[in-house]
Amino acid sequence: MQLLEVFRQAFESIRASKLRSGLTLLAISVGVFAIISANTAVLVLDTYFRDTLSLMGGDVITVSKTPAINVGPTDWNAFRNRQDITIEQMERLQELLPLTAEVGPSRTFRTTRVLFEDQETEPNIGIQGVNEYFLANNAYTIAEGRNFTAEDMAYRRNVTLLGAEVAETLFPVQEALGKTVRIEGQPYTVIGVTEARGTVFGSSLDRFALLPYTITANKYGRNQNVSIQLRAGSVEELQAMIDRVTGLMRLIRQVDPASADDFEIASNQSISGALSQFTGFLYIVGFVIGGIVLLGAGIGVMNIMLVSVTERTREIGVRKAIGARRREITTQFLLESIALCQIGGMIGIIAGIALGNGAALYFGSSLVFPWGSAIGGLIGMTLIGIIFGVYPAMKAARLDPIESLRYE
Repeated sequence: MQLLEVFRQAFESIRASKLRSGLTLLAISVGVFAIISANTAVLVLDTYFRDTLSLMGGDVITVSKTPAINVGPTDWNAFRNRQDITIEQMERLQELLPLTAEVGPSRTFRTTRVLFEDQETEPNIGIQGVNEYFLANNAYTIAEGRNFTAEDMAYRRNVTLLGAEVAETLFPVQEALGKTVRIEGQPYTVIGVTEARGTVFGSSLDRFALLPYTITANKYGRNQNVSIQLRAGSVEELQAMIDRVTGLMRLIRQVDPASADDFEIASNQSISGALSQFTGFLYIVGFVIGGIVLLGAGIGVMNIMLVSVTERTREIGVRKAIGARRREITTQFLLESIALCQIGGMIGIIAGIALGNGAALYFGSSLVFPWGSAIGGLIGMTLIGIIFGVYPAMKAARLDPIESLRYE
């Protein structure tokens, strides 16, 4: 029996009872759609996360009071009771590590307006206290001007680096370099502007004003909690540097040898691992929801095929009378069941990929095609067609030809 003929008969069966067939196809499509759309969206997120993290480089390490990212239930009270990581501790770690580690603080102390003459920004500009290593550790580059220097830190110079979005707002038609902006009432000379980085989850990466950390420490207090960023030198040396930093931080923070670390150390690898757990959880949720829907859809397929057998009893009798064997009747109805599932499956796959890639358009990420999920969906639909179509097919094959010919 030709495959095209089987599909033609499947379409004829669908057209014969549009409502019943439409509901069955809808159930199949929704089940496949749930799985494929979830898998596509997770693949988009995974690709987006990895592309974003890769910008920072694989050897960047962050030391913080609380986890940089967390999946699952967490006792946040235990983290809040930890002592803060202070500027003094950062400077002590900087003394104990080589210059190649590029140790520096990272903290947004305020969100406020930045003003220049009659121009001003919205009150959502992050004021960060950093040193000369911040840009490299966070994959920023200078579009114009210069970076901070060690002298800017030592002499607490009133200078600032502006994010691309801030500079565009304050200086739409003139150069920003050398101009004096005001931040919380204090004047700062613009020494540089960073290149635009875009957004992450709808949040701008270019909406900030960087100040020497010695100024922010003096202004907001040296005991404010900060994160510490540093470089291992290479991906191969990452774990060795993490071990070394762990030991030094325990020494600096005077952690008892029998006690657990009272700080967190994260790298791109550890963050990727946590994100993989999160995306894995989303995969499971999608499969569970889709699986439940597909179970109901499979029952619907069995129902529609049983009705089809009943409606085509006379046709089966004629086929048997002219020499069709049981195996041929079984094959015909089984293939029709598979074809019905594949039609619904294809609709679900196309709709799922389209919706899942909506996340890529939203985040500005590259479009993805979940080949594994799409192929798995087609195979899954074949299995459902076989499992739920075998009983109607066997029932059709066992019909008595004489009684079938008499059926009205």
